[in-house]
Amino acid sequence: MNDPAPVPDLTDFSRVRAELGRFMLNRQFAINEVMTKLTILRTEFEHLHDYSPIDHVGSRLKTPEGIIAKARQRGVPLDLATLGKEIRDIAGIRVVCSFISDAYWVAEMLTKQSDITLVEVKDYIAEPKDNGYKSLHLIIKVPVFLSESVEDVIVEVQLRTVAMDFWASLEHKIYYKYDQEVPARLQQELTDAARDANRLDETMERLHNEVRAIPRRPAPHEAPASVVRDLLAANQRYRDTA
Repeated sequence: MNDPAPVPDLTDFSRVRAELGRFMLNRQFAINEVMTKLTILRTEFEHLHDYSPIDHVGSRLKTPEGIIAKARQRGVPLDLATLGKEIRDIAGIRVVCSFISDAYWVAEMLTKQSDITLVEVKDYIAEPKDNGYKSLHLIIKVPVFLSESVEDVIVEVQLRTVAMDFWASLEHKIYYKYDQEVPARLQQELTDAARDANRLDETMERLHNEVRAIPRRPAPHEAPASVVRDLLAANQRYRDTA
């Protein structure tokens, strides 16, 4: 007579599930922290300046299944501490900018904040991948303040132009459609399209810089700058004598 199958330890299962939940939640908190920083920058530029370098921002949290698949592909042990250090794109943010220079500008503004630690930079704009992929990748650490502790969590931030983002989205769909086995003809067309997108980026940035160099005319309802300065000076004199 066969021995009965061992009863699984549900207590241990509950512990693992709770640890995984905490692990994923902390990555989501880190995404929220960085998204807040980017939202503040974007809102500041939209309200206080005449131009914002941030077009739009998105985020994603890799699923546990995706984490395990990548860990197995790279030979990373399946313990949470190692996964948190070695799989650096569990928490991911994508910043889409209008122009190439904006990507570097936003990266500088973000990484100079005192609570952000820059771990690594992968500049695929300056050195594109063989297939034409271009993007600026930042690996950063951000502190997540919990009720009883602080955890530094790794976040990957990708910065790219609208043209780069459109190309990368199409490339991803094609590789998914062909299950990574993309015909050589399509691979070549993707590479050619990447070069065309880069030429478009360079042309649009040049035109943008030329337009910004032209002195701005005040709108019909807008007071000239000299009038605004006089009003501010008069207000300051009034406050000084009050």
